[in-house]
Parts: sequence; C-alpha cells; structure tokens
Amino acid sequence: MANKLISEMGLPKSIANIFAARNINTAKDALSLTEFELMELLDVGMADVTSAVAHISAVVSPPYQTALFLMEQRLQNEQFAGHLPTRLKGLDDALCGGIPFGVLTELVGPAGIGKTQFCLKISLLASLPASYGGLEGHVVYIDVESKFSSRRIIEIGSTSFPEIFHRKGMAQEMAGRILVLRPTSLSEFTESLQQIKVLLLQQQVKLLVIDSMAALISGEYDQGAPRQHSLGWHISFLKSLAEFSRIPVVVTNQVRSQRRDEHKKMLKLKRELTNMILMLLLLWEFIGLILSPFVLCLKLNQVRGTLRWRNLQCHHP
Repeated sequence: MANKLISEMGLPKSIANIFAARNINTAKDALSLTEFELMELLDVGMADVTSAVAHISAVVSPPYQTALFLMEQRLQNEQFAGHLPTRLKGLDDALCGGIPFGVLTELVGPAGIGKTQFCLKISLLASLPASYGGLEGHVVYIDVESKFSSRRIIEIGSTSFPEIFHRKGMAQEMAGRILVLRPTSLSEFTESLQQIKVLLLQQQVKLLVIDSMAALISGEYDQGAPRQHSLGWHISFLKSLAEFSRIPVVVTNQVRSQRRDEHKKMLKLKRELTNMILMLLLLWEFIGLILSPFVLCLKLNQVRGTLRWRNLQCHHP
C-alpha cells in the first residue's frame, strides 16, 4: 500500500497535479515528509496539506478489525479447511475437531513428556485410508533428534488399528507413506525447505512434522549468537507452507527452565573453584617439601651462631 500511486487515490485534481509536478508520486513519498515540508515543497496552504495527508493516510491504512471478528474469522476458516482428528476426545473437543489445516501448530513441553510419540501417532493417522478416518496421504517428518522409530509406528498401528495392520502388506504400505528427513544443521534444513515445498505438491503430502525446532537451532548457536532472526524466518516460511498447501504443520519445542540452567552453571562454577583450591593446596605442599631442607639449614645456622656467641661470652667475662 505504501507504493500506491497518489493519482489513483481520488484527490482533487488540482492537488494531485501539484504532487505529480513535485515528483511526489506514491503514498510513501508523501507520508515520509512532514506537513510543513509538504507545505513548503508544494507551495500550498496548511489546510490543503492537512486534508491531502489525511486522505492519503485513510486510503493506504488497513481498516481496523475487532478481536471478536478475528476470532470468528479464524473459526470459520478452520471449519472450512478441516481438521486432522487426534483420536483423543478431550483434545479434539478443545481444538474444535483436531489439528487444524492451513495453520502452524506448536507442541510445547519438557523433555520426555511424549511429544515425539504424539507426532508418530498423528503421522500414522494422516497416512491411514479415508475410510478409517485418515487423510490417505503422505507425511513429511523432519526428524532432527533422530527419535523417529518405524518399529514404534508399526506398534501403534497394530494396537490402534489391528483390522488394517493385520492385513498382508498394509503395515509396509502405511510406513512407506511417511517420508523422513534428518537435517544435521540449520543450514541443511534451510536448503531442504525448497525440496519440502516440491514434495508437498508432488507427493500429495497431508501433514508436515518438525521434531524439534529447538534442537534444530541449538547446535549452531551454542556460542551465544542471536538466533531470533533466523528462527523467525523459518517459522514464517513454515507458516506460509501451511497456508499455501492447506495442510496441518506441527512443530515441537522443548521447555527449558532458566532456574535449572542457572543451577547447572552454579554447580559447574563450584566444581571449578573446588578443583582450583585443591591444586593450590597441592602446590603449597610441594613448595613446602622443596623449601624444608633450606629452612632446616637456616635454623641450624641460627643455633650454631647462638652457641658460638655464648662461648665467646664465657671466655671473655
């Protein structure tokens, strides 16, 4: 909207011609100047400048939206796009039917809570035939921490859907629909994003899983470099993939306690200080062993000197 032409905004023709004559052609050109600068540059009165700026601002500014309108619009879009049921009644009720299509869903929790197991379960559900409530499509699974287990997938399927997985060849067919990528760094993941976009179109992908985003970036930023910019870019790209392909995109993340990290740092510092004190004590003991003969000789010399002085006093009263 900033590059919208002033000539297309419905200003009075006389004012629009003055803007064009002064080479102020877009809304950005006009709004980048103060009203006093425009008044001097256009050689018109303050009232005309104020009116023109107000009109340009009204045209290019997006209309306001209430929170209620945004919520209703989101619910409407989710109902229209559909959901991937998780088969967990309480969760599906809370999510209005399951994991929504066309949006990015973040699964957050501490290590060991079951995030990967949940991702394996929904990957299986997405690959199931439509007659069994599945999406009958492929799944792209970004396995960053190498936790993906095909054996676990078969176990979940055999337990939850025995009528399907006990058929000959069905387990292999379901597992064959899950495409696993294992980038070892953030740069590799960045390079594979375009490949993922092609897969979404060619392989009839119905679900994208990234497990986990935190592990993907932690390795390259252990030195304390800022990572918000890079993370924000990748999340934005994944969100655009979800909206473009109208599929659910699930990203997992770990919750890390700041107090726990600080406690670990304090324990490490305490161990380092203890080791340093032990080294100093050993060094002091070593120095004492080296200097002890010299100290003994010095004391003997002092004793001899004292005895000699007393002998002299005895011979010379």
